[in-house]
Amino acid sequence: MKLKKTKFSALPPNRFKPTGWLQNQLRIQADGLSGHLDEFWPDIKDSQWFGGKAEGWERAPYWLDGVIPLAFLLDDKRLIEKVHSRIDYIISHQENGWLGPIPQDHATYDMWGQFLAVKMMMQYHESTGETGVIKVVENCLRRIHSHIDVGTLFNWGQFRWFEVLPAIYHLYDTSGEQWLLDLALKLRTQGFDWFTYFKNWPLRDPTPKYQWNYMGHVVNNAMAIKAYALWWLQSHDPEHRDFHHLMMNELDRYHGVVTGVFSGDECLAGRSPIQGTELCAVVEYMYSLQVLIGITGDPDLADRLEQITYNALPATFSPDMWSHQYDQQINQVECSINENRIWNTNGPDANIFGLEPNYGCCTANLSQGWPKFASHLWMNNDDGGLVAIAYAPGIVSTSIKGVDISVELETDYPFRNRLLFTVRPGTPVEFPLYLRIPDWAKEAKLSISGEPQSAPQPGSFHQIVRRWEGETKIALTLPMTPNLAEGSNHAVSITRGPLVYALKIGEDWRQIEDDKPHRELPHADWEVYPTTEWNYALDLGNAKDLDRIGLEEMALGQYPFSPEGAPIKAKVFGKKLPDWKLVDGSAGQTPLSPVSSGEPLEELTLIPYGCTNLRITEFPVLGKDDS
Repeated sequence: MKLKKTKFSALPPNRFKPTGWLQNQLRIQADGLSGHLDEFWPDIKDSQWFGGKAEGWERAPYWLDGVIPLAFLLDDKRLIEKVHSRIDYIISHQENGWLGPIPQDHATYDMWGQFLAVKMMMQYHESTGETGVIKVVENCLRRIHSHIDVGTLFNWGQFRWFEVLPAIYHLYDTSGEQWLLDLALKLRTQGFDWFTYFKNWPLRDPTPKYQWNYMGHVVNNAMAIKAYALWWLQSHDPEHRDFHHLMMNELDRYHGVVTGVFSGDECLAGRSPIQGTELCAVVEYMYSLQVLIGITGDPDLADRLEQITYNALPATFSPDMWSHQYDQQINQVECSINENRIWNTNGPDANIFGLEPNYGCCTANLSQGWPKFASHLWMNNDDGGLVAIAYAPGIVSTSIKGVDISVELETDYPFRNRLLFTVRPGTPVEFPLYLRIPDWAKEAKLSISGEPQSAPQPGSFHQIVRRWEGETKIALTLPMTPNLAEGSNHAVSITRGPLVYALKIGEDWRQIEDDKPHRELPHADWEVYPTTEWNYALDLGNAKDLDRIGLEEMALGQYPFSPEGAPIKAKVFGKKLPDWKLVDGSAGQTPLSPVSSGEPLEELTLIPYGCTNLRITEFPVLGKDDS
């Protein structure tokens, strides 16, 4: 049997060198929690995966899954040495196929730990090119194959059965051994049937408080979006290939928020801007989109990937990435420990910035967001071309028709709209280069070597076919026009290009003093309180006129994703709503628009959502009599 071919294929992470702000962001991450967890956090430092006594299921492979590409993207010798040491230990202690500590009671072992380990090992193989890892992965897949004959999938493994399919299909493409497809079928059969479930989807309302469930779990849903496109490679059923559209549409309609993710604190929680979204869901949704883009070649999915990456991802970290939230809110005006939070199942500390607020899974899993985004910025097309999937500064190096090629992108995107590509082939060679034109980029402009080209079509991968020789400069301008997105209670958010804009709120960071271990600086726990007003309604004019939005650009500094370092500001007008008050640590429910206020008109400063820690993003709108 032949597997279906993907439209695009990912390049090894070591083919991309980040530059500019992206290199700086990855450096911040490596110097923060990601690069140091194994030095002080027991669940990594003393993990059973490395011979210790602490947690021995998912946390070490989660951490490695993100730190591996981070280390090699930065060519960070310290991190690379850590990675090799940890992986060598795991490989040398593999026994009877098991990766990591061998469970004493096989019957109660949730196979998710092995699925995640396989995924992590394949990340190591892709980052290093070390072929010996494939045999280690094969041994583990054979163990899974025999184990689930008697210890069928349950709990997390049952709901995440598809996470191991990329490894299975990679091995099958190389070996053609039928047992691999038999294993995939077995996993599909024993796994939760997301396909049938979403065709009759009942989870359209927010999850009632304390009614935690696997089907509505926000991370399970973020992972499952890619499940059936992956399965299509084997089933060949076109309905499977396109099933993510139905899943995403349903999740957007009933639980979606303006940053491109959907709510879930811990389970699906509706569209209210004060319900939270878990950090694990953000990074897993990003990974799902990266897989889907490779399979389908759909540019709309890449638009969504940037929307999440440039808004939801940085907003859930402190600017120095030494602390993170478990839950982020679209309207987040206080990050504090409060017993009466609106969360449907999470704890009172879920939106503080800290080492492991609420639960440690996100501490282990947070590392994959930026590195996997960076390593999926460029892909190969099935016609032999090179495709720019998403935009951030860096240099991609690959080989086409036996010729070494490099393409450098110089840009301050997403904060600016101009991108400059330089194509440098080793010798003259003809191949197609594809540049993604976002759907929002109306009237995009393109020039090659200073010569204007025909306007590229929004919502497409624009193809440039030519014989490349010497050095070729390509300038792409993506106009960013302010737009309104409607949220709950007819509130609105302002978007511009890939960025969402939110009210800049003054912040008072207070270190939490308690007896929890490992909370010394810099990896402490923090509450954040507002020092400026937040309860405003926007004045958009009688016709919701956005022309009055004033933009001011600043230079990109050390921490562009921070309130002080935001590289762009928007000026709007609004009035205070005195009756819109704080309730149990969160902004009260957004007043139904249009609203009225007798307060004076004030100029308000908005900055990109990803630059905020406290914010109002969904604003009530003043009625025409108040404008």
